Amino acid sequence: MNEKLLRIYLQDHLAGSTGGLELAKRARGSNQGTTYGDDFSKLAGEIAEDRQELESIMESFGFGADKLKNTAFWAAEKAGRLKLNGGLTSYSPLSRQVEIEGLITGVNGKRSLWLTLRDLAGTDGRLDADRLGRLAARAEAQLELLHELRARAGRDAFLT
Repeated sequence: MNEKLLRIYLQDHLAGSTGGLELAKRARGSNQGTTYGDDFSKLAGEIAEDRQELESIMESFGFGADKLKNTAFWAAEKAGRLKLNGGLTSYSPLSRQVEIEGLITGVNGKRSLWLTLRDLAGTDGRLDADRLGRLAARAEAQLELLHELRARAGRDAFLT
């Protein structure tokens, strides 16, 4: 196992999960009390759990977070809030659409991470293939939900 490259790979994914979790929390907060609220609440909770799973895997290898990368992804998510969305100071249906598409991108990356680690599990006892398979399956379920939300949000944004 090339632990140097694995450390970089895991740190990159952890940094991405920092931005993804912030995005999920923002979507949850912005959609509280709407028909999207429960789904975003569920997603934000699962994304937080998945991030903890990644931290646990990193700890089993003795790897820590790259604080600079994490801060950069956190700041990038905050900067993403400044985009024009058709509402100068308010949340708009376009905001929801863009957030969902961002979450789809992040969850696709996370799914690839779990599958890659599952593929490596046979070569290193610190990786549990069953656990990683469950995480990949959860990512697939998250993607299914996000695509349903994307389709609904698109209709809400562009057909009103």
